[in-house]
Amino acid sequence: MTQIPTFSDRLLDWFDEHGRKTLPWQEEKTPYCVWVSEIMLQQTQVSTVIPYYTRFMTEFPTVSDLAKAPLDQVLSLWTGLGYYARARNMHKAAQIVMGTYSGKFPSALEALEALPGIGRSTAGAIVTLGHEGWAPILDGNVKRVLARYHAIDGWPGKSDVVSQLWAVSEDHTPRERTADYTQGIMDLGATLCTQRNPRCVDCPMNIDCQAHIQDRVSDFPGKKPKKAMPQRSTVFVQCVDAHGLILLEKRAPAGIWGGLWSFPELSEDESLAHWLATHGLTLRDDAETQPRHSHTFSHFKLEITLIRCPVDVTNSRIADGQQCGWFTLHNALSLGLPAPVLKMLNSLID
Repeated sequence: MTQIPTFSDRLLDWFDEHGRKTLPWQEEKTPYCVWVSEIMLQQTQVSTVIPYYTRFMTEFPTVSDLAKAPLDQVLSLWTGLGYYARARNMHKAAQIVMGTYSGKFPSALEALEALPGIGRSTAGAIVTLGHEGWAPILDGNVKRVLARYHAIDGWPGKSDVVSQLWAVSEDHTPRERTADYTQGIMDLGATLCTQRNPRCVDCPMNIDCQAHIQDRVSDFPGKKPKKAMPQRSTVFVQCVDAHGLILLEKRAPAGIWGGLWSFPELSEDESLAHWLATHGLTLRDDAETQPRHSHTFSHFKLEITLIRCPVDVTNSRIADGQQCGWFTLHNALSLGLPAPVLKMLNSLID
């Protein structure tokens, strides 16, 4: 009986012919380039990441450049990419790499995982793609491929399921051509073994993929248990002075949109009149309540009411500083901004 080539052999043959080899971060496979791309690709599609990656690497071509940059500058280049903790953690990690490792990314998994924002899979990608070492990975694409190939039931967010997936990932990862295998299995999940409408007929694993054999491809990986999406609401105050300057304040480092610039936010049950009086601002004209903006996070939906307020700042108790400031529209758009705030500011151009 003819023996079926191993999983890794078939994957490498497929990668040689069909794998992606011209992505921007593949042009120079340094640990730094791999790290930046892997962090950006977390929960974000390649097509979305490419322009962000290009701009980011133009601004910060080395880990030293990133470490020395102000966090505001880093966040401004991240605006619109979402999950801003990734950018804050990258900035912290870059400073640790410079201070602890003399600007060179460690090649040991344990040392990489100790850096802010780097988990086991990202560390494995840096080891294999950046250092040409050996390590398994288990990003979203790889979880899907392996869950289907082995028909591993259950949601990969559960510890017992992810343990099974790590075990088979280790078993399949070859000791030779590890970097090509790592890129190949990510590519397979991204291009053939997709979440919807997978192209099983073209897959090199279809001969013994258990999900395909059982005609249960859509059952794997298991779905996350559904919960009702909580809804929250808030009110933003868009103050514009007589010169067209816009008031923004920097949010706390932790929490939603940590470290980003946003419009002031009314606290619960606080009236606009009280907020204006507290800050020594008076209306020059009627305040205008704008249509609500909806913004969906991974764990809740936020309804934002924006109140536009033309204000007189003669008696203002707001002074420009590190935590708040009056900005021209042009300067405001250069800051690190939450996506809905960016959208609201852009509407002023229109």
